[in-house]
Amino acid sequence: MSGAKRYKAAGVDIDAGNAAAKRYAEIARRTARPEVLAGIGGFAGGFALDLRKYPEPVLVAGTDGVGTKLKIAFALGRHDTIGIDCVAMCVNDILVTGAEPLFFLDYLAVGRLDVETAAAVVRGVAQGCAEAGCALIGGETAEMPGMYAPGEYDVAGFAVGVVNRSDMVDGRDIRPGDVVLGLASSGVHANGYSLVRELVASSGLTWDDVPPGWDEPLGEVLLRPTRIYVRTVLGLRAAGVPVKGMAHITGGGLVDNVPRCLPPGVAAKISLRAWPLPPVFRWLVAESGMSLPEAARVWNLGIGYVLVVDPAAAAAAEARLRAAGETVYRVGEIVPAEPGAAPCVVIEGADG
Repeated sequence: MSGAKRYKAAGVDIDAGNAAAKRYAEIARRTARPEVLAGIGGFAGGFALDLRKYPEPVLVAGTDGVGTKLKIAFALGRHDTIGIDCVAMCVNDILVTGAEPLFFLDYLAVGRLDVETAAAVVRGVAQGCAEAGCALIGGETAEMPGMYAPGEYDVAGFAVGVVNRSDMVDGRDIRPGDVVLGLASSGVHANGYSLVRELVASSGLTWDDVPPGWDEPLGEVLLRPTRIYVRTVLGLRAAGVPVKGMAHITGGGLVDNVPRCLPPGVAAKISLRAWPLPPVFRWLVAESGMSLPEAARVWNLGIGYVLVVDPAAAAAAEARLRAAGETVYRVGEIVPAEPGAAPCVVIEGADG
């Protein structure tokens, strides 16, 4: 028996891996930027930084995965949106510094490689990269027999961006009276799914059921990909609208993520009445028995990204963001923190 056949018998199919890599290269070409020197196919990807645009460059990197939301993709046999989530979780994170995402790499780990499933995941990655304006320049597919249940996989991503040092957003100029703007999420995004799946299981509903008042099946709503805010936020800054601080609302929700962009001495007072609670979150809160403030530390509750702006710039920021297609709410304001207290979120309107 040849080496390749022995390896295949052990669970690793070299030919399938090569076929998948060829498909990946074709998909990645759709995301190419002029700065890309070497993409998928070599041992490493190359990217030539434009020093005319970024004369004082600071490279910003982020990595993330999709978590147990993958279990819903497995249950539904839908693999074309998970890659978007993977990109979104990374590029939205580096965006909070003001960085433009430049390139992305993915890591797909499987027990046994199915070329069509893997290609569907990577197509989602490429779609997310196109939405974010960054290039997919490389990745890795690891076939590891016995590590994953049949039909299951894990995916992670790595994004690198750049911002001029003088243009970085770090929250240091945030002051009491500043306005907190919230950009609508597309749903649950990619956080809190361990609890989501537990609640679905205890509800007795199936992924194909349509809960009362909903327009789509439960599984479709929960699999909806994370919004990517890159183009609208970078467009806002390019238009000269000053942004003092930003937060990507991920695990920990509004309560734990907004303070990450605040300087000492201030807090963010956020009203849960400032935006309509989407039906999916009404259902999750009801099923969980949690209060809204408790839920605001688990899920985004309909706000996927937050910006802090000067009151004088708030109207212009709202107008430009809406013109770019975002749904924007004034969700709160910056207030003085209690003496000696760390930056925090003060929740109002908790009766929901």
